[in-house]
Amino acid sequence: MNRRDFLTILAVAGAQPWRGVRAQQAGRLPRIAVLEWERPGAEIASALDEGLRALGYVNGRTIMIEYFYAEGRIERARALAAEIVERPVDVIVALTTPSAHAVKDATQEIPIVIAAADPLGTGLVANLARPGGNVTGTSNMMPELESKRMELLREMLPGIRRIAYLGSAPDPATTNFVRESREAAEHTGLELEPILIDDRVGIDSAFARMAQAGIGAAVVQPLFALNPAGAIEVAASATRHRIPTITSYALFPKAGGLASYGPDPQFARRRAAVYVDRILKGARPGELAVEQPSKFELVINLKTARALGLSIPDTTIVRADEVIE
Repeated sequence: MNRRDFLTILAVAGAQPWRGVRAQQAGRLPRIAVLEWERPGAEIASALDEGLRALGYVNGRTIMIEYFYAEGRIERARALAAEIVERPVDVIVALTTPSAHAVKDATQEIPIVIAAADPLGTGLVANLARPGGNVTGTSNMMPELESKRMELLREMLPGIRRIAYLGSAPDPATTNFVRESREAAEHTGLELEPILIDDRVGIDSAFARMAQAGIGAAVVQPLFALNPAGAIEVAASATRHRIPTITSYALFPKAGGLASYGPDPQFARRRAAVYVDRILKGARPGELAVEQPSKFELVINLKTARALGLSIPDTTIVRADEVIE
């Protein structure tokens, strides 16, 4: 082979779509596997399908989408990730940090679109602008927002001194959540007590411990209130033990919790559709910048506040995007 032929081969190879997208056989529809941490509510679940439909994809006709549910267990997430990579899958969508890590540990070849609390801090990507490797997607900026949630609790409960952080022991993002929460608590003159549990089974006993220890309020890691069932369970336990509580998604105050501050839970799913589209068209995931939400909403449940004997300052109420009476 002469030098001219060699350079021609290099040029043609460089023009080819990324090899991480498995070669599609003639007549075979692109296949997308979606690994969910828990089963979401119908409204949130539909956001990914709707996003793909807006881009011209119809499930079962122009694309095949299959959903997998870890049911809130890390061992199941890892087992499902191993199962997924053995299938003829073109792109994997992994929702939540534990799901994303399970999939990344299972493959370095299949493109992965993530929605995670802190992809840079937990090592899912090397850089937000150019993530590298086979992973891209969205960051929900959850640990960075803990300072705001602490500030809101302090505004609503000016007399509190001790706050608990209810976190997930197996979630790789928990270390960063606790660090950010501790720094935020110290900045506002509060004492933070982390309480880590393995799964939702431990939620009620965790709130009972808070009540016995005289904890004044709690911040709950978003992993525990991702869907209506989780939000209802956390809200019920917090109210039963009379612990004013804030978390990330509006599902929580709508289920009877005190307050939430964070992004729209549909944001990551809608953007995941765009990433899937670009990857199927040949884009390299490692060259697609990780996106972050730009809008965050404060939702307060005044009915719950009254049940807890709280009087929320008017200055906080007027700043809320939604107030539940």
